[in-house]
Amino acid sequence: MENFPKDIYTEPEPDADTLANLGPLTGMAGIWEGARGLDVNPKPDGPERQVFIERMELQPIDAQTNGPQLFYGLRYHTRIVKPDDVETFHDQVGYWLWEPATGTVIQTLSIPRGQAAMAVGHAEPGARTFRLQAVRGSETNGIVSNPFLEYAFKTESYTITVSIHGDGTWSYEQDTVLIIPGQAEPFHHTDHNTLHKIGEPTPNPTAQAATAAKARGVLIRTAT
Repeated sequence: MENFPKDIYTEPEPDADTLANLGPLTGMAGIWEGARGLDVNPKPDGPERQVFIERMELQPIDAQTNGPQLFYGLRYHTRIVKPDDVETFHDQVGYWLWEPATGTVIQTLSIPRGQAAMAVGHAEPGARTFRLQAVRGSETNGIVSNPFLEYAFKTESYTITVSIHGDGTWSYEQDTVLIIPGQAEPFHHTDHNTLHKIGEPTPNPTAQAATAAKARGVLIRTAT
């Protein structure tokens, strides 16, 4: 049993500026593209290696609380296509969350093939690399799938390792372990890519409101 507080209702007063409180997620905020992704996925005749192009947007959200628990985070959407193809190869939405009090990092993800997961890990505020995992059957970092995926491509675990680089890029490596009928061994469905920033993040609503209020105050004092 974790050492949770007895008072489960009283909420803290969060900082309005999410971008200043993202801890290890700081280097991921913004709009990104990566043109050298590689996906290794299962096919009847063996693994298929597919290169891909990715566009990912990660925007700060207002701080979130569960009683005394406080998260700062990024809402994200990634869209992936094959080179020279307009059709979506992979689409995914979710949140990256940082809990400063415990050093917990969470990724929630949902894909439009009837699957969702929550991966959890821990990192120091200034960490340049961190690892998260979701595992089958867990009540706190689990995976849920539609009945066909449970039958044909049963997901045992999902692991993602993020690395923030000194040149302003960041990269990820994913390993999704699948149980597939007729295959003697689990299949490691892997993905990796390096992302380059093409746009800055938009401050979260409370940060924008605080900036606007401060500007109005400066204008009033200047006018008088």
